[in-house]
Amino acid sequence: MGEDQDRVVVGLVLPQWGRVVRTGEDVPAWTVVGPDGLALMPVAQFLREFAACGNAAGSVRSYAGALLRWCRFLQAVEVAWDRATPAEGRDFVLWMRQATKPIAGRRTVTAATAGRVNPITRKPYQGDGYALRTIRHNNAVVRSFYEFFGERGEGPLLNPMPRDRAGGLRAHAHHNPMAPFGFEGRLRYNPKVPLRRRRALTDQQWGELFGVLRCDRDRALLALAVSTAARAGELLGLRSVDVDWGEQTIQVRRKGTGAAQWLPASPEAFVWLRLWIAELGEIAGDDPVWQTRRRRSTGSGSPRRSVLTYDALRAMLRRANATLATNWTLHDLRHTCALRLLRGHGVSLRDVQVVLGHAHLSTTQIYLELDDGEVIARVHRHLAEREHPPAPPRPAAGYDHDDLAVLLGSDVLGSDVRGGDVLGGDVIA
Repeated sequence: MGEDQDRVVVGLVLPQWGRVVRTGEDVPAWTVVGPDGLALMPVAQFLREFAACGNAAGSVRSYAGALLRWCRFLQAVEVAWDRATPAEGRDFVLWMRQATKPIAGRRTVTAATAGRVNPITRKPYQGDGYALRTIRHNNAVVRSFYEFFGERGEGPLLNPMPRDRAGGLRAHAHHNPMAPFGFEGRLRYNPKVPLRRRRALTDQQWGELFGVLRCDRDRALLALAVSTAARAGELLGLRSVDVDWGEQTIQVRRKGTGAAQWLPASPEAFVWLRLWIAELGEIAGDDPVWQTRRRRSTGSGSPRRSVLTYDALRAMLRRANATLATNWTLHDLRHTCALRLLRGHGVSLRDVQVVLGHAHLSTTQIYLELDDGEVIARVHRHLAEREHPPAPPRPAAGYDHDDLAVLLGSDVLGSDVRGGDVLGGDVIA
């Protein structure tokens, strides 16, 4: 289909064609298979190259899911992967902007709140559609997929996800060979994403959230989250050997790089962690810290605890949010920790960058932006002072009012002390 032809994508339902599966190998750990259970060779070749470049297994899985969505779209519009054009890329973005996510990802608790804003947290509820950042990620994956085959002389001549270059020139048309290559231009069909605002809990909101937690495990986990700013996946990977009780630090493996880093935690968090470990019992050095509270039989031997999963962590937060009528997430605690550090004494922006694990300082600078609530509070104080201005200061004892009026002006002294003498800060008529 040419770019000048219109394809109706509203209401288009993608077939449940193929799925993302584990390969059973370390590299790549994930791939995409078709209805026959066989791997899609073009996708498998790309993911193998992607994993060989040092990308983590989680990134491979994310790319596999994005390519599966793209392949399903091509199946729905009956276009082969190597015959796709920018028209398919455009229609794919148009479809994602109005489509509803599959049932597995659809909200089931309170569908009536989808897309609305919580009046307490002032955060929007998660909707049933694809987020703008998800669309941009999908576009980048498809672009990389076709660039990989373009380097090999395979696939379509034009990338289905073209760049929007100024003047319509080819990439680096007038590049100086002595200078480094610069930015080539944004992807043409990338939606604009609003600036991500920081979101943090006040001390009162944190106290309310902490107060509705039901067990020491949950209290220890959230107390560590709000004092270390660790991500959910980083905290869930905590082992017994990763806890230094003497230094009151925990060791996490950073998202993306997998680098080990020790993070300081609050004494209160270690108190709750100690209580949870006491309930958990004796654990070995490599045993996970976060486990289920109940033991379940696996069919062989005595019942055992299971490792706490991300879905179980989200379920815990859903219960707390249902009690408080809020929609907090674990990532909000990360923002809360960052703001507390910046407002403290002796902690620099560079220190916060290290604690958060940001590769670039510009990512950390989002926490320097003014918070809407703080701005509103200051403006309210300003308006209140204008409506009820504070009383002028009284002159010290022993000074004559008329002499002070000549030196400072009567407006500075006020009219309440005119005609009297000042003694001990009180006016004597």
